[in-house]
Amino acid sequence: MLPVEIDWSKRFDQEAFSKPTLELAKDLLGAFLVHRSAEGLTAGRIVEVEAYLGPEDKGSHSYGGRITPRNRAMFGPKGHAYIYLIYGMYWCFNVVSGPVGFPQAILVRALDPVAGIDLMHARLGSAHQSRHSLCRGPGKLCKAMNITGELYGEPLWGERLFLVPGSLQPGEQMKTSPRINIDYAGEFASKPWRFYIQGHPAVSGPARLRQ
Repeated sequence: MLPVEIDWSKRFDQEAFSKPTLELAKDLLGAFLVHRSAEGLTAGRIVEVEAYLGPEDKGSHSYGGRITPRNRAMFGPKGHAYIYLIYGMYWCFNVVSGPVGFPQAILVRALDPVAGIDLMHARLGSAHQSRHSLCRGPGKLCKAMNITGELYGEPLWGERLFLVPGSLQPGEQMKTSPRINIDYAGEFASKPWRFYIQGHPAVSGPARLRQ
């Protein structure tokens, strides 16, 4: 656990989302994602993200610039939640990060849980005994945090779903790599747009992509 108290009253405000997507992605490492639901508060420290850079990015849901019911939030203002379903069963949470009409987003891939850990265990079941495994991967993260399509388009400075500023801790280092599982994206598959805290036990993906 972190050796510091977290002030849950703090928020990323709208101005905090004004940076270009790759800069904002780096700023998200060490920040906290918080969800206040009817069941209680859950929160985790962001340790891994991936950036998706708009209509030219073959790995992005907005590739080609076509608006669909699924990706419409990406075309809206920065700092809102873009949440989508994969494999018909797993939600994934993203931060909208591009200017209006230029759809970019940052996928949050992994958290280090810091609050509501018992609730996360209950949601995921007994198979997840390790705290660091609870939010390792975008699908498990959303299940543990109870982030669903109900929160689609939510502003990320409100009272339900929001971000609290944070930073890397002493001894931590940010690393970059290509994004995971987008081999179909051609030349964009090798772009170093995945950012993570090196060696953190909550980071997802193969072992070679955690170090």
